[in-house]
Amino acid sequence: MKQEINPKDTNRAMAFEQWMKSPMPMVTLTKTFDVTRLCRVSHRRGIKFNMLLCWCIGKTASRMEEFYLLPEQGKLYEYDRLAINVIVNNKGGGINSCDILYTNDLEQFGQDYMFLTQSASTSCQSSFVDDAMVIGTSAMVATEFDCIVNQYCSQFNNPMVMWGRYRKGWLRTTLPISFQFHHVQMDGGHAARFLEELQKTINTI
Repeated sequence: MKQEINPKDTNRAMAFEQWMKSPMPMVTLTKTFDVTRLCRVSHRRGIKFNMLLCWCIGKTASRMEEFYLLPEQGKLYEYDRLAINVIVNNKGGGINSCDILYTNDLEQFGQDYMFLTQSASTSCQSSFVDDAMVIGTSAMVATEFDCIVNQYCSQFNNPMVMWGRYRKGWLRTTLPISFQFHHVQMDGGHAARFLEELQKTINTI
């Protein structure tokens, strides 16, 4: 469910006043993650790496109240559930977008992920969830990236998590991940804690 709330009734009141009308309220942080365990689980169980990472993102975000708030068109909204947006290459050579509702059940999330992404790829049709706070993702695995900074558009204030190809080393596999967020939704400290907690989620999947 999505409902408008009064920013003054939240702990984001000051941030709303300072950043809602800012011409550039988006912030990007980048952290290099150890994804060795994620790769092992992916290979041993035959599960897509990107699906596992999307689930880890949703699991980590679901434990932080800031992710359930989103500024839109000068207002602040509160949600009671999260979704992960995935960009899919379609059979026509273009891309489509699909929103996958987050659930703590990894198997169910994986089934939803595979069904929706395959449907988007073959039908060239996007699918959206209107009443969930959507965390955007973009995996550009054709090459390695040190950092990704997304375009800012006032039509899309949702947080965005982006990455490229992971890097295999002798003892571990690493992956730089960029996290972009709206300053009304959270502060840098919240974003840093999200990245720290995401690493813990990856380590214990």
